[in-house]
Amino acid sequence: MRKATLEVTGLIILSFILSIYFYPHVPEQMATHWNSQGEVDGYMSKLWGLFFMPAVITGLTVMFLMIPRIDPKKENIEKFRKYYDRFIIIFILFMVAVHLQILLWNIGIRINPNTVLPAGIGLLFYYTGSLMENAERNWFIGIRTPWTLSSDRVWRKTNRIGGKLFRLAGITAILGSFFTGFAVIFVILPALFVAGFTVVYSYVEYQKELKDTDFQIKT
Repeated sequence: MRKATLEVTGLIILSFILSIYFYPHVPEQMATHWNSQGEVDGYMSKLWGLFFMPAVITGLTVMFLMIPRIDPKKENIEKFRKYYDRFIIIFILFMVAVHLQILLWNIGIRINPNTVLPAGIGLLFYYTGSLMENAERNWFIGIRTPWTLSSDRVWRKTNRIGGKLFRLAGITAILGSFFTGFAVIFVILPALFVAGFTVVYSYVEYQKELKDTDFQIKT
């Protein structure tokens, strides 16, 4: 069993242990969702509030661990597997931290999610940039457009620049922790920009490749 699998399994167990530990201390109706201003706007019953996140964490972990097995280009994933394994650990650790924030809120320790979440998401974005910069062409991980999936060159160029932009998006998201009223903007707008830019960039690069190929054929 891979070291990453063992570590993530430990995090899953930890999430369930936290739920069991907090069970006697949380109210029958738990706050589980906050709006963009950091105000509670959603509740769940005690049982769902305690165990919904551990169930989601478990499901996501299974999905992440299955991807290298089912991807048609699994041999490419193995080339950057250490970066992917670290991403899984960081992502699941982030989810456990979110779970803990929910539990603490419901016992009266009110940690503003608009302070914590942008920082966590920013760190996740930043590492995602590293993952993208090292990713080889595959069907699940990285910037996947019709044009990146059709060309190794376009894949590499798009994911390299996308990785750098995601790092910047991560830094911007972290800054959102200092502007809690606008935290959502600091997280969402940079991510949308990177997504839109890389789609257009991959298309432009693919068209350049087609023109270069046509030119070589004619000459």
